[in-house]
Amino acid sequence: MKNVQIVGLPAALEWDVPPVAWTVGAPGALTITAGAVTDLFNNPNGEPPKRDSARLMFAPEPGDFTLSAKVHVDFRSTFDAGVLLIWEDVGSWGKLCFEFSPQAEPMIVSVVTRGGLSDDGNAVVMPSYDAWLRIARVGTTFALHYAADGQWWHMVRYFALAHPERVRIGLSSQSPTGQGCSATFSEVRYERRTLTNLRDGS
Repeated sequence: MKNVQIVGLPAALEWDVPPVAWTVGAPGALTITAGAVTDLFNNPNGEPPKRDSARLMFAPEPGDFTLSAKVHVDFRSTFDAGVLLIWEDVGSWGKLCFEFSPQAEPMIVSVVTRGGLSDDGNAVVMPSYDAWLRIARVGTTFALHYAADGQWWHMVRYFALAHPERVRIGLSSQSPTGQGCSATFSEVRYERRTLTNLRDGS
């Protein structure tokens, strides 16, 4: 499957796990359709890990950065999600999800995996099927933020990975309990900058 180029990103993205389908529309919006019962999660209860969610990634430039996108998801089933991903290796990664909750509400959810095991944390319910997600590297650490309007950012997680210089970052779609899910990423923006205040996201 060929690489994907999105305006504003410093490199072409490569599929680690290909989707059922993908399209690039104007102006630069990317839709990723995940297959049925696909996920990325290393369950801490010892169940076999799931690593078959559609994932499109690239290596960021050295130094600090932010990657943000407006995410729209055609929610159908529990845990359907559009995702921004930070990937070091199969046992070390983090993801920020715009996800359909068991209560059938759009929600911000984060997962950080270290030592081969994932955690899972719900943040807030969102008012619509659109949300802005952002991941950032700050020195040797990473931060996850969301916004309802693309302007006012709220911190979800702040964490470290063992080898931050090795990470790749990108976009993902998942449908852990359903028959598929499409997530559209628009207003994708990559910046080489350092966040000055992690709590308010500036």
